[in-house]
Amino acid sequence: MTGRYGNLDYPTLTKRSFLLGIGLFAVGALGEFAIATTGAAVPAWEHTLLVDAEFLGVLLALLSPFVFGILLPLTE
Repeated sequence: MTGRYGNLDYPTLTKRSFLLGIGLFAVGALGEFAIATTGAAVPAWEHTLLVDAEFLGVLLALLSPFVFGILLPLTE
C-alpha cells in the first residue's frame, strides 16, 4: 500500500541521512585538523567550506532521525 508520500522506506532514509550528517561532520573536522596540524596555507574559502560542512553535518545528524523517523511516519 502506497502512503501519502509514496513508497518510502523510513528506517533506511533515517539511517542513511544520519550517516551522511556524520560523514559531513567528519570530513569538515578532519580537514580542519589536518590544516592546523600541517600548518598549510589555504585560502579562506576552504576554511569556510570545511566549517560549513561541520555545521551542516551536525544539523543533518540531529534533524534526520526526527524528520524521517518520527514526523513523516506519523503524517502518513
